[in-house]
Amino acid sequence: MKHYLTSYAFPRFLQWLVVIVVGVTVTFIIPRLLPINPVEETLQNVSATSFTDPRAVADFKKSIEELYGLQGTPEEQYVHFWERLFRGDLGPALSAFPTPVTTVIRNAMPWTAGLLGSTILISWLLGLILGTLAAYFPNRVWTHLLANSLVTIYPIPYFILGLLLVIVFAFYIPIFPLVGGAVGSPSLSLPYLVSILQHAFLPALSLVLLGTAFRFIMARALAGTAISSDYVTFAETAGLPKRTILFHYVMRNSLLPQVTDLALSLGAMFEGALITEVVFSYPGIGFQLYTAILQADYNLILGVTLFSIVGVATAALLIDLSYPLFDPRVRHS
Repeated sequence: MKHYLTSYAFPRFLQWLVVIVVGVTVTFIIPRLLPINPVEETLQNVSATSFTDPRAVADFKKSIEELYGLQGTPEEQYVHFWERLFRGDLGPALSAFPTPVTTVIRNAMPWTAGLLGSTILISWLLGLILGTLAAYFPNRVWTHLLANSLVTIYPIPYFILGLLLVIVFAFYIPIFPLVGGAVGSPSLSLPYLVSILQHAFLPALSLVLLGTAFRFIMARALAGTAISSDYVTFAETAGLPKRTILFHYVMRNSLLPQVTDLALSLGAMFEGALITEVVFSYPGIGFQLYTAILQADYNLILGVTLFSIVGVATAALLIDLSYPLFDPRVRHS
């Protein structure tokens, strides 16, 4: 156990810290290279009649710079940003001024978690099962039809598929709403829950189709490698049932890379599905990030990116730490 902590777990924990620090530093720099000045944007949004005294305008501008952490040199801003970060203060969001960034993210997170959490799990299970079956039964008619269909869907960009679904099922055949997340005040009432499902169906369908296509291709390739292994050949020669060979030998031995994909996908959930949410005007993290980029909202961009960096880095750390439990070769090495 001591050897595991010192030689395996501790270096990966240090790597996790480095990834977070570098990621936050890069996202601190990039918004400041944008041509839009968030302070000037805020001043323009305030009516010209709100200030008659130039000194009041200067004081207001100074207050805005302090709120957005733009006072002083870039080095001072960087140090000040980390101080605020450790206090859990990400400042106000320009796109929803004066609402704090944490509040904006907290309000958008349930929409993204519900959409991406369900679609990632569904597409992962479908891709894993269908891809393994297609590799084990390569000469069946349904295998060729399924493989050709999913391989055709896979290269389609998210926004093209999303727009196609909108045109077909929200315009020509108006079964589902065109945009939005739900109608009415949030509650546990049946009409509100039905409204959530109606608004989430098309974005969820686009994510499930493309996610299943990608995971089907990966699962079929991994299962094909496992099927050609000696232990599967020996199991077939020994006359073991096909179900046992399929689930205990093929699927189980090709599962490790797909568990990695699942964990990283769930970790990336904190960044939202930007293109899908923009196409459907879905009120999740991705849509908030898009709005923040358009308005040069430094604080919200940094807040969303920070959650994404921590989520993906933590998922990668947990995967690394759990590998010895799944694969004895990692433990012995």
